[in-house]
Amino acid sequence: MKKLVAYYSRADENYFGGTKKYMKVGNTEKAAKMIADMIGAELYKIEQNHPYSADYDTCVKEAKDGLKNNVRPKLKNMLESIDDYDEIYLGYPNYWGTMPMAVYTFLESFDWSGKKVHPFCTHEGSGLSSTESDIQKYAEVMKGIAIRGSDVDTSQNRQYEMTRRKQKSNSP
Repeated sequence: MKKLVAYYSRADENYFGGTKKYMKVGNTEKAAKMIADMIGAELYKIEQNHPYSADYDTCVKEAKDGLKNNVRPKLKNMLESIDDYDEIYLGYPNYWGTMPMAVYTFLESFDWSGKKVHPFCTHEGSGLSSTESDIQKYAEVMKGIAIRGSDVDTSQNRQYEMTRRKQKSNSP
C-alpha cells in the first residue's frame, strides 16, 4: 500500500520565533515535503476554497472565529478517496491546542477504518496539545511529533526519528 503525507500549511505573514515575518512556503509544508522525501510518500495539500488572510492578525481572527463556530470550510482539490493508502502522515500547525478547521473537514470526508495516522504539527510552543486525541476520534493514531515552526528548517533529524520509530513498531 502507498503512503500519503496530507498537510495543511499557511504561508504569508506568520508568527516565527517571537516575531512576525513573511514566508513564501509555510513551515508545515516544508516539514511535509521532508517527510514525504524520507518515506517515499505522495503529497496532498489541504487547502480551503477561501484561504485565511495573508495578514497574520487578520488570519488569527478568522481562524479563531472558525474554531469558535466549529466551521468546516470547503476544500479545493479534495482527494476522491484514501482507499489506496494504509498510512497517512497528517501535518498541520497547532491553532489554540488543536488543528485548523480545514483539517477537520479533511478528516470528516473519509472512512478511516484500517488506516494509521502519523500526526505531525508545527507550533511555537504548544507542541501537539490535544491534536492526537482529536484525530483519534476518526482514525487509529500513532505517536506524533511536534516541530517548532521556527526550527523546521533544521528539523530533519527529528522527522527521521519519527519515521524510524514507525519502522521499528512495524518490525516482527
